[in-house]
Amino acid sequence: MDIKGIIAISGKPGLYKVAAQGRNNIIVESLDTGKKFPAFSSDKISALEDICIYTYEEDVPLGDVYDKLAEKENYKASINHKEPSEKLRKQIETFLPDWDESRVHDSDLKKLFQWYNILVEKGYIVKEEKSEKESTDKKAKTDSKTKTAPKAKAKKTPAPKAAPKKNPAIKSGSKTAKAKTQTRARKKGGE
Repeated sequence: MDIKGIIAISGKPGLYKVAAQGRNNIIVESLDTGKKFPAFSSDKISALEDICIYTYEEDVPLGDVYDKLAEKENYKASINHKEPSEKLRKQIETFLPDWDESRVHDSDLKKLFQWYNILVEKGYIVKEEKSEKESTDKKAKTDSKTKTAPKAKAKKTPAPKAAPKKNPAIKSGSKTAKAKTQTRARKKGGE
């Protein structure tokens, strides 16, 4: 299921697809009507891929919730979002039993089921069928890679350069030591 680019706009019913981006706005297309219009930064826009449902253990991304619901409903429409709250609560318990009842409100449940049904109707939630041939081909490729993969050769790292040896006969503060240091510096710069 790919819900990338699908957004909800606060105060406007339904879901929208990002069609284009303008200078100070984005152009969205309604999934219901197909009409395009601009949405501005003053509108509260939420991407479905960024929305999560609270559970007692962790926050579950909406895409994962919809995957579970789709498997339960056999990739068909679910309960109507206009059903009483008790029915919606019973329905979510069937596929997400550890949802946090205190933080997920009835309005959130209505949106959850309304959006799911819209996505199913518009073809965004479909069962991804993998043919047996594709899965066996992938397995064969993986097996052949693991069997015939050459061993990695160890790279030789160059030995670190040794620090220049100091001549114990020359004292650090002497003029000769300063002259030798300047000579070394010129040689390094000139190479």
